[in-house]
Amino acid sequence: MMVLQSLRQTLRQRLVFIAQRVEKRFKYWSQPTNAGLLLGTIADLTRNKSELMAENAFLRQQLIVLRRQTKRPVLTSSDRGLLVVLASRLRTWKQSLLIVKPETLLHWHRQGFRLFWRHKSKVKTRQSRIPPNIVVLIRTIALDNRLWGAKRIQDELRKLGYLLSKRTVAKYMRQARRTRPPQPNGQTWATFLNNHAHDIWACDFLQTYDCLFRTLFVFFIIELGSRRVVHFAVTRSPSDAWVAQQLREATPFNTSPRFLIRDNDSKYGAAFAQAASGVEILRTPIRAPKANAVCERFLGSVRRECLDHLLIVNQRQLYRVLKEYVKYFNCARPHQGIGHCVPVPPAEPDGHR
Repeated sequence: MMVLQSLRQTLRQRLVFIAQRVEKRFKYWSQPTNAGLLLGTIADLTRNKSELMAENAFLRQQLIVLRRQTKRPVLTSSDRGLLVVLASRLRTWKQSLLIVKPETLLHWHRQGFRLFWRHKSKVKTRQSRIPPNIVVLIRTIALDNRLWGAKRIQDELRKLGYLLSKRTVAKYMRQARRTRPPQPNGQTWATFLNNHAHDIWACDFLQTYDCLFRTLFVFFIIELGSRRVVHFAVTRSPSDAWVAQQLREATPFNTSPRFLIRDNDSKYGAAFAQAASGVEILRTPIRAPKANAVCERFLGSVRRECLDHLLIVNQRQLYRVLKEYVKYFNCARPHQGIGHCVPVPPAEPDGHR
């Protein structure tokens, strides 16, 4: 009796083991294959036509179902190349193509064609047989002597023992002269303004209109270093004598600056030049507002912060309004250009020295 029970238990274990092995093998057979395209093609050579047609129909139906869920499949460059190659070997490739449109496949083919001929027609650069020091010498001579042609440079090199053709000299001469000539070693305009800001004044006119559309001119003089408005005046008809008088009023007791920036307006005539004796006049280029940037920025501030919000009645009212604004600008308005300080800082009491 005990022997029969042990045989039953052993047989049951064997059957369970065989069932597990069969189940494992079935799962292995039923899982999707990971074989590549080449191995799959070799395996298909051993199968008959009816079986291949059934498998193609089976795979086509799965692609139809997949296409309902995935609108734009992600394809790599190798996938695109394989699809193009396989489509070239199949007459009915348009009917068999399901994941992308036929126009997309033709676009991939044109891209590959373009890349192929771009690589094929790429110019192969050859190493120059002329030593680099000779090339540098040709470019130096061409830049230092811009009136010389290729023939003249060729003769100069022949005197040094370098026998080069005229075409070779012209090639490197043109390469050198395409670039801009070397700039002189001097300070720029911005560097000059930063170094001499406290000795530079700038002047300019602001044109505005009253309520009857009559023209009014405001003349401003500003110190660049502190952004302080030195002087201003209002008139309807500015002239050379009037501008000269405003400069005299702005510089009492020989308090004139070292430099004065102005534009090329005809209002600055002989009388103004006589009043500015001892001051070096710096005229800005034509249509170059950045050359007088501080004064131009101040005129914009006057318009945005004051005149655009008022209706000007006459010259006297404009002078009174601008007088209050200049007082605010000099004593209360902070400026980014001078570290958020005011042009004229308030005087400290005696007890806070």
